[in-house]
Amino acid sequence: MGIIIKPIVTEKATGLTDKLGKYAFKVVKDADKEQIKAAVEKAYNVKVVSVNTAVVKGKVKSRYTKAGIITGSTSDYKKAVVTLKKGDTIDFYSNI
Repeated sequence: MGIIIKPIVTEKATGLTDKLGKYAFKVVKDADKEQIKAAVEKAYNVKVVSVNTAVVKGKVKSRYTKAGIITGSTSDYKKAVVTLKKGDTIDFYSNI
């Protein structure tokens, strides 16, 4: 299994990409910044300037069923925001 799990394509992450040239990825929890940088450069053939990471806490979710209210939560994950060199871009939609 690789370091990068999947890119984060939300409104907020896309806004970062359009304005600042930053891309967000969901990564393995025990990966450090150097490993993330190497994985992004290898996977997308770009030059990474900096990497910022954060552990995102899972949300509490509940459902109403016949048996009553069932509560649970989504799992925590690590998010990496990668800044690329000026002029480099990543196209997530090229292989659709």
